[in-house]
Amino acid sequence: MYQQPAEMQASKPINNTQLAIDHLIPIDFNNATDLPDSHNWPLFQSIAINTSSPPVSPPSPPPPSGEKPIPVVDLDDPRATSRVRTACETWGVFQVTNHGVPAAVLDGIEHQARRFFASPGEKKLRALRSPEGPSGYGAAPISRFFSKMMWSEGLTIAGSPVEHARRVWPRDYSTFCTVIDDYKEEMKGLAEKICALMFKSLGFDKRDVEWFEPKRLTQAIVQLNSYPKCPDPTRAMGLAPHTDSSLITMLYHTNTSKGLQVQGPDMNWVDVEPIPNAITVHVGDLMQMVSNGRFKSVLHRAIVSKAHHRISVAYSFGPRKDVKVSAPLGPMKSGDLPVYRPISWNEYLNIKSIYFNKAMEHVLV
Repeated sequence: MYQQPAEMQASKPINNTQLAIDHLIPIDFNNATDLPDSHNWPLFQSIAINTSSPPVSPPSPPPPSGEKPIPVVDLDDPRATSRVRTACETWGVFQVTNHGVPAAVLDGIEHQARRFFASPGEKKLRALRSPEGPSGYGAAPISRFFSKMMWSEGLTIAGSPVEHARRVWPRDYSTFCTVIDDYKEEMKGLAEKICALMFKSLGFDKRDVEWFEPKRLTQAIVQLNSYPKCPDPTRAMGLAPHTDSSLITMLYHTNTSKGLQVQGPDMNWVDVEPIPNAITVHVGDLMQMVSNGRFKSVLHRAIVSKAHHRISVAYSFGPRKDVKVSAPLGPMKSGDLPVYRPISWNEYLNIKSIYFNKAMEHVLV
């Protein structure tokens, strides 16, 4: 059974008043010639507001020759189920090929993401996320847990994209919305397929996960991420270490520039080498709970580059937020006891908004 590393244990709640509106607004990256102190992350020490949060270290050197890379699963391979299980148990992350999402859909979402992030700052700020809401433009939602800012900006789409798109492009928002909706439809089908493979690999049948029905699995969040060129990437952080709250999160890298790093089985940071048109799958916290701790919710972060502007698109997938999920113990090994209590995604999001990377400790049985 996967155990979280010691540095992720025991946490104190974060006071919501620490989230100021100016902490949501990214700087003007296009005109940044030097790294401002607000974005200067000290090396080899945590700068989190909560001093119990995991320490932040500089980018890791390349893995030694011969070290296994992030698993890649061909979904057309008859061994896909067993390979998914191995990847989830050891890494908590894998890349999928032959996933069936049309290249035109991926190209379309990349074009619209670049279109949005290339807009002038005042235009993007029309879609600014409120401190209380999940949707809109701004700094990473996890920024409020840290005293330093991250070298990134994002647009979160929870539900319909129309409201925010209309603010940015009052006369020309329909194309953006159509592309987002097409992307969501394709990714929903893929997410259902991958989750079904995960459940099958654990020995679950439909009765074990009755809540896993296409008509009920309607919750998903699309996150457009931009990591601009950075004048000093050795002292900046694109996205601080965190796990995702979802069942799974699927990430599309729009080019071959590296930037995503995951904590490997040996607890070192490992680069995810982008594969053209592949999609990276992260095991989320809810999936770790449903697997009774057998699958690993992967700790990951993003680093930045002086030479490349990187765009990625994340699709976070889970059950309807009021549906409680738990590990079905019947298929588990004899003698297994539940590790986590039944919980809904909505309830867990509230817990995570307080305890961040320590949230799973607060749903233990």
